[in-house]
Amino acid sequence: MDERFWSAAEQGRAMAEGRLDPVEMAEAYLEAAAAVPDVYARLTPERARGEAMAARARLRLGLGRGPLDGVALSWKDLFDSAGTETEAGSRLLEGRVPEDDAEVLAQATLAGTVCLGKTHMTELAFSGLGINPMTATPPNAVTPHLAPGGSSSGAAVSVKLGLAAAAVGSDTGGSVRIPAAWNDIVGLKTTHGRVSTRGVVPLCRRFDTVGPLARSVEDCALVLAALEGRTAPDLRGATLAGARLLVLEGLPLEGARTEPLRGFEAAVERLGHAGAVIERRALPMVAPAMALSGLLFAPEAYGLWQAEIEAAPGKMYPPILERFRGGAGASAADYVAGWAALDEHRARWHAATAGYDAVLVPTAPILPPDADRLQTDPDYFAAENLLALRNTRIGNIFGLCALTLPSGEPMCGISLMAAPMAEERLLRLGSAAEAALH
Repeated sequence: MDERFWSAAEQGRAMAEGRLDPVEMAEAYLEAAAAVPDVYARLTPERARGEAMAARARLRLGLGRGPLDGVALSWKDLFDSAGTETEAGSRLLEGRVPEDDAEVLAQATLAGTVCLGKTHMTELAFSGLGINPMTATPPNAVTPHLAPGGSSSGAAVSVKLGLAAAAVGSDTGGSVRIPAAWNDIVGLKTTHGRVSTRGVVPLCRRFDTVGPLARSVEDCALVLAALEGRTAPDLRGATLAGARLLVLEGLPLEGARTEPLRGFEAAVERLGHAGAVIERRALPMVAPAMALSGLLFAPEAYGLWQAEIEAAPGKMYPPILERFRGGAGASAADYVAGWAALDEHRARWHAATAGYDAVLVPTAPILPPDADRLQTDPDYFAAENLLALRNTRIGNIFGLCALTLPSGEPMCGISLMAAPMAEERLLRLGSAAEAALH
């Protein structure tokens, strides 16, 4: 059914006009998803059908709840859904059934969206590669033998393969943007604290964010609005004319492989042709701020999950277990000092970038690695994971919002990073950039 590959916005408009039936679309997605293994951890067909039938009835009466009423979404398996297992890709949480929906799922349901089910993910969201031998590893939707990207692996694949109109994932160090880039779709990392994480299984509460993965910038804007119970920004008339964009040189380009660098530079050139003013320079606070990552991420993650991990370490994939245990040795004093230093680096970043509309980096400096080799070569896994997340983590470290777009080079994205809480401006800029890159 070709309509499965329509954007969420196109589906919503067609449903409001009576040209597309929410129930038929839900059935089409459920049937397609059941035929593709390792993308959904579990489908929720009864919920999906009930929500789709309610949307159909509302729309026929002219009582639609918004632009995504009746549109079917997938949800990463760390968003609580009442009465349905939510296990965060981990055998440590096997059989965990929450009583209530996560706040964002409840809000999206009020907006009329249809919940198809829960997608596979990296264990407890602590890897950018998407490899999870303990539950399932989704195939890369562009080149199946490659890693899908993580930790929102199934989320991205569900969109690209036409198994959901759009997806909801989370991003702590790149977990929306890496799988979006490696599966040639759009992903939005929201500002920390903007979107509710109540009822979301945590990794690092001081960095965790919720964000959409979708076919277009417009879809990301609409899904974000549904998650927040707001009206989406008007993207009409968006332009790059006069936009000041900073290509961040230095760390984000170091060691970048041929294809991601080629895709990035070609995309930057097209943005310039569309009227953007492109500047290039390194920023001195980036390297010292990024050097704090090991002190800030793993200790919090291990602190949150230490009891569960050490009660049953054999239930974890060894490379992920090792990442968590890497946070065991940090002292409280060093952790507090690290956050104090990061606050200073953030202030310097905001001062240095205040005159730009966005900062540009390759979403990932590498292509998705071979999935089989990642599972047989621990050193390769560790090295590729650090590289995969290096550029995206800049957005998390500095507390930014960020949008990844397909660059035109397969499985290579270009990221636009903007000031905290500037999602509406970023989405308008991203809409214009998307038009220039197509």
